[in-house]
This record gives sequence, structure tokens and C-alpha cells, in this order.
Amino acid sequence: MRLLWFASIVGVLVRNVTSFQHTKVVNNVRSFHFDSVGSLAASFFVDTHESAVRDIGNMDEWSFNVGIERMNGLQLGTEDGLDYNVYMSEYVDPGNYLLKVPERVILSSFQARQEFNLQRSVDFLHSLGAGDNASDFYLFVKILVEFEKGDESPWFHWLNSMPRLFYNSISMTDFCYECLPPYAASLAVKERVRFEDFEEALLMTDVVSTPAKANSDGLLKWAYNLVTTRSIETPSGDVIIAPMGDMFNHGADPNVELQFDEEGNCYAIATKPISPGSELLVSYGDPSDASRLFAKYGFLDPNSPATFCKMTKFQQTTKMMDIGLDYSRMLFYHETGEISEEVWDVVLYDLLKADRDAQENFYVAHMTGDYQTKQAFHQQYVLQTSTVIKNHVDSFLDQLEALSAKTIAQDINDHPRIPVIREHNQYIRETFLKVKAQIDALVYQTVGNYA
Repeated sequence: MRLLWFASIVGVLVRNVTSFQHTKVVNNVRSFHFDSVGSLAASFFVDTHESAVRDIGNMDEWSFNVGIERMNGLQLGTEDGLDYNVYMSEYVDPGNYLLKVPERVILSSFQARQEFNLQRSVDFLHSLGAGDNASDFYLFVKILVEFEKGDESPWFHWLNSMPRLFYNSISMTDFCYECLPPYAASLAVKERVRFEDFEEALLMTDVVSTPAKANSDGLLKWAYNLVTTRSIETPSGDVIIAPMGDMFNHGADPNVELQFDEEGNCYAIATKPISPGSELLVSYGDPSDASRLFAKYGFLDPNSPATFCKMTKFQQTTKMMDIGLDYSRMLFYHETGEISEEVWDVVLYDLLKADRDAQENFYVAHMTGDYQTKQAFHQQYVLQTSTVIKNHVDSFLDQLEALSAKTIAQDINDHPRIPVIREHNQYIRETFLKVKAQIDALVYQTVGNYA
């Protein structure tokens, strides 16, 4: 669950990094070279069963062995042995480098393109309209190839430290999808379709063995989840995973950014003062799109400030997009129940389609910044727009109630992601209840004014 946020390409980083611990050779850990793998048969393989234990200890030592550098005080921690975080035991000023991952250690889709001939598979993805996923597919294949090398892979210790248990949409049962609200369900299904496209494309390669292609013990889902939840895309289109750099958790208010120099080395840099004991957090994406984060990564961020209002009936025309039709802008705020301006604008613009002249005048006022004219439209139609929003909120709350009831009688052993789904739906419900209190009061007041 750790897609790392790519801040910017900043050129060659020339800051003094003497605060890093020096690379050391660790006893009892194989010292891998990243220019060759070796030809001996592997003795050990990564166990991808969901119950398998993550070997963080050897990965932590391996990271020193392959030249990953970290600031003194940067440590890994866990409360349950399943999910890990990165925290600082010492104070850090903003701008300090916390971690450096050398380019040679990074798994890269560009490098995989040079290593494997997957053109037939890529052509197949293009035929499905999924050509944009080609870089992810190369990295997916790279992980499978390294998995099959077992402990002869330079990345064995990193692979063996990866999570086996995921809660995102790829790991859900079909019944789980039925328990999600429409927007979250559509995102989950989209991820499932993308995975199935990768499964089919993999059959057209000869670089992965037949047993692996058979997806025994969920291997393909595991490899796909590593790409989906731990990779970042660079501005050049390369999809990469930076071992150790992929251990940062998500935060709605992050205190770390990842940056790259011209040689491809990855740096984690503090963006705020960090107190001893503080967790180091990056952003996995828009914190206001809790359902998207949930579908992709399998967790709910309780600190998400807002959520998409779930109004999906509007036609995505250019003018409607100009008005504000966007998942990241049409928001209901979790703490206050406030409704973003874009929701009001989009609802009103849609209502005005019965009067094309009025609709165009409202659009022009919006685009030219004529606030006075916009407000006059909103005041004139406040009862209609607030009633539309109220009906949507009431209907959606009824839908959430039915979805909640659907999950209650289910055996968690059959559907282990149900508790996380309930948590997601409850967050949405709490937000909508606060919005309902606001919109009910507005409708009541408006009706009273008209009476």
C-alpha cells in the first residue's frame, strides 16, 4: 500500500550527504552484485501465501549491503508484524536527505524493456485499449522473473520482505464488489480488469515459466500488487520501485518527498521539521479521493479531509468540466459537512439546460470571473439546487444502509476484506450525514423564505 509520490526532477542533487550512515558489509547476508545474477540453481524461493511472514530483518541488512544509504535515526517499525512504517528517532530539519537508493538497485520498466522482448504482449494490451499500462506490465514481468530466480536474484531479500496480505480491490471476492458504493465499485472493477489484461498478456511471453503463468498460490496477484502499490511513474514514463524507498506510508499531510537526480538515484527528503518518534509519510495521491486510495491500496485514510460527492450522472462535456465536473473538486467535507463550490456550480449548470440562454450566461459568468452574476443565478435557483443535492444525499445514505446490512451476515473467513469495506463505507456515511444536516437546514430555511 505504498505508492510513493514523485515530487519533481530537480537535476543533480549536490547537497552534502555526510549525515548518511556509510554502507557496510553485513555478515550472513549474501553480497549481491547488480551487474550479474549467477547461474546456480536457486535454493530458496519467496513464499507468496497470505500467511507467510515478511522477512524485514534480512532486507534491512541487505539494504546496507547493496549501497542504500540512510540518515542516522531512520528506522523501520511495526505493531502487528504485517504492516511496517518508517520513522525517525532523531530531530530532522526540512531539506535534509533521509534516504538514498542508488539507481542500480531500483527496479525499472525502462530497464525491463531492454532486458525482455515483450512486444507481442504490449501489442495485445494496445489492442485492448490498455497500451498506457505497458510500463507497469514490464515491471510486472520483471518481478515475476526475479521471483523465479529465488535466492539467486539480487532482489531476493527485498522480495521476501514484501507484504503477502493485501486488502485492495485485486484481493477482494466478487461479493466484496457488491458491498461497495457505485464509485468505489467502479474503481475496484477497473483494477480487476487491468489485472486480467496482464494475465492474458503474460501468456504471450516466454520469459516466465508455465507454472508461474498458472497463477498458482496467487503469485500473479502478488506481483501485480507490488507494482500497483509500491511503484511510481517518473515524468519520462518510467515506472520504478525503489527498495527501502517504498516503505513509506501514506499521509494526507506528508512530511517527505521523493526526488531523483540526473543519474536516476532516488532521494527521500524531509519537507517539514520532523520530531523524534514521528512517522515519515509521503502522499500516494489526492487525499480527498478516499475511495480511489481504498480501491488501489486497500486502506482508508481516516485523515482524508473530504470525499468525492458521488454524483456521477452528469455528462462529461468540455463546458461541464470547465464548470467543475471533477472527482477531485466536487467534494463533501468530512469534518464540517460543507459542500464545495464546484458541486453547486455543476448542479446548477445541469439544471439550466432547460433554458439554454440562461445556461450559457451562467457559463460565461463563471469563465470570466463575474462573481456577482454567478451569485444571482445561485440565489434564484437555490431551492432547486439544494433539493437536487438533498435527494442525492438521502438516496445515497439509503444505499449505504443496504450495503451495510449486506455485509453483516457474511463470514469473514470467506470474505476477509469485509471489515475494511465496512470501514470505508462508514467513513462515507459519516461524511454524508454531516452534509445531510447542512442541506436539510438549507432546504428548510429556503422553503420557509418562499412561504
